[in-house]
Amino acid sequence: MPDPQTDPLEEKILKRIPLEVIAFAAFIAVPVGLVFGALTGVFFLGGGALSAVGFLWLKSSLTRVLAKDKARALRSGVLLYGLRFVLILGVFLIIILLYPKRLLPFAAGFSSVIPVFLGEAVVTLARMKTWKV
Repeated sequence: MPDPQTDPLEEKILKRIPLEVIAFAAFIAVPVGLVFGALTGVFFLGGGALSAVGFLWLKSSLTRVLAKDKARALRSGVLLYGLRFVLILGVFLIIILLYPKRLLPFAAGFSSVIPVFLGEAVVTLARMKTWKV
């Protein structure tokens, strides 16, 4: 059940971001794959997909953590984000060990969430009719 205090536009944007991250990573992975090799493009796309999954996990866990009381939320939040950090580092470690030359395209794909956030911010700011100071 959605929170009555959430903005519908905000919810719409937050649901759209993971799809945009995957679409952006796929769009960029094609020229990367053509120029640097198919496996490099796949790693770029894989990084974008992991970034989208991480965003979904972060969004859902943050909603659950904030629904708890302050003491439990802090304990649960620290544990959950520590686990998330360890799992992401584990994925990077596996790539370093198995495919050390593919780490950079994977990291670049993983960072594809940044231009998507920037694009969403620009679009949202452009739609604003009044600026709050």
